Amino acid sequence: MSETTGGAGGAPDRDQPNGSAQAATLMLERRQILIVLPGLLLAILLAMLDQLIVGTALPRIVGSLGGVTHLSWVVTAYILASTVTTPFYGKLGDMYGRKRLFVAAIVIFLAGSALSGLSQSMAQLIAFRAVQGLGAGGLMVGAMATLGDIVPPRERGRYMSYMMVVMMLATIGGPLLGGFITDHFSWRWIFYINVPVGGAALVYLIATLHLPTRRVSHRIDYLGGVLLAVATTAIILLATWGGTQYRWGSPEIIGLGVISVAAAAAFAVTQMRAAEPILPLHVFRNGNFSLSMVLTFLTGLAMFGAMTFLPLYQQTVQRASATVSGLLLTPMMLGVTVTSIVAGQVTTKTGRYKIFPILGGAFMAAGMYLLTRLGADTTRVTSGLYYVVLGLGMGFLMQMVSLIAQNSVQLKDMGVASSARMFFQQIGGSLGVAAFGAVFASRLTGSLHSAARPGVRISAGGGQFDPATVNRLPGPLRHDVFVAIAHAIQGVFIWAVPASVLMFVLAWFIREVPLRGRAPAQEQGAPTTELVS
Repeated sequence: MSETTGGAGGAPDRDQPNGSAQAATLMLERRQILIVLPGLLLAILLAMLDQLIVGTALPRIVGSLGGVTHLSWVVTAYILASTVTTPFYGKLGDMYGRKRLFVAAIVIFLAGSALSGLSQSMAQLIAFRAVQGLGAGGLMVGAMATLGDIVPPRERGRYMSYMMVVMMLATIGGPLLGGFITDHFSWRWIFYINVPVGGAALVYLIATLHLPTRRVSHRIDYLGGVLLAVATTAIILLATWGGTQYRWGSPEIIGLGVISVAAAAAFAVTQMRAAEPILPLHVFRNGNFSLSMVLTFLTGLAMFGAMTFLPLYQQTVQRASATVSGLLLTPMMLGVTVTSIVAGQVTTKTGRYKIFPILGGAFMAAGMYLLTRLGADTTRVTSGLYYVVLGLGMGFLMQMVSLIAQNSVQLKDMGVASSARMFFQQIGGSLGVAAFGAVFASRLTGSLHSAARPGVRISAGGGQFDPATVNRLPGPLRHDVFVAIAHAIQGVFIWAVPASVLMFVLAWFIREVPLRGRAPAQEQGAPTTELVS
């Protein structure tokens, strides 16, 4: 490798962080981008599917391995490991080269997948799921940051729309594929299936992805990394255990809260002093970047938190099977597909983008409000129309937030921008699930208590609330339970509406900084780099 020379001279402008010469060091032509793109999309598909496919197989896993009391850790171990490592992949990719970190993440993920499929006990499965998570933290970040490296911001919206479509296909197809594999093969194949898909992505990217690298002396921020891991772990465990494993006012939950605050404060101090901070605070001085992180957090909070509870409503009140409940979300995918493609194409042609997060916030607020109207008698057609509205908002908002974040930092911080977005989205989703779970449980318990009949009692917890069990209840009692579930779902979306309205309000404060295009040909000869495989 040879040291990169040239680049933007002088201090970068706050609103125009990358000079054209600096941008020229990495940007590829459209033909080259289209060659690399399938590998990036495969990596995203791999990351998204694994988050969604496992849930359908959990009952079979318990039947095979036992250990039902530790079942939640099959999911928690994966989420925890992937969230903690996300910032590391972003920063280390900026420091040592994107490709090698991306390839390492895929290899670790595939090793964890194979080992998970071979697990002979619940303890082994939890440990190997953590290994999977260690790799998963770099999949989405690697794909998004690589796209930021090779595509100018002016053209990036077009390719991000493809990624949004793949994400939504995974969202719909994950539960369907998980159910099919579990029913017709074995739960172990939900992990083995990652090997050929991930192997194809690995081979393809090694063969096609060639990025310039810089030879620079670096110092790794070990202390900051440890403090970030401690703070993230405490926050996720607090969100996972609060109100379920432990009472919210218990010493364990209070202790986790104290640890998370103390570790986060100490992390902020170390980032101001470190020579190579893992999450450099200077990027937050850019107003657009800070706004995009807040929007990302709120998106995770509102969308992932609230949407978690829809399958129960679909499989009980709307009498859908596990497979069909995934298909019922297809209208949302259609909404996302339409608006993400429109937003990407318009942004590429005009360079204008501020209107899209504003529209996204408006549509998401409208969609969340409509979902507060879900009731015991709401038809699938009506709920499908509600999902379309929410999908329109997601398509306008999510890819534009990524674009704004990447356009707000220097090229050397592209990985930081991409990993920060994923990090804040995952933290928002974890806290959203916890907060909305408390709302759901409280309203459900209250509704069931009010609807109790003489001599009959049904609890909101345990196997009594399995969809199959609920659907076998006597007619009048079943209707009361359906009303209780609908009432609880309404409460979840009532609380999601303010978060969506806040997104709409904050989007107006985004400054429409011109998106950088390709540098003129005469400038592209300035930097000297070496392409590496």
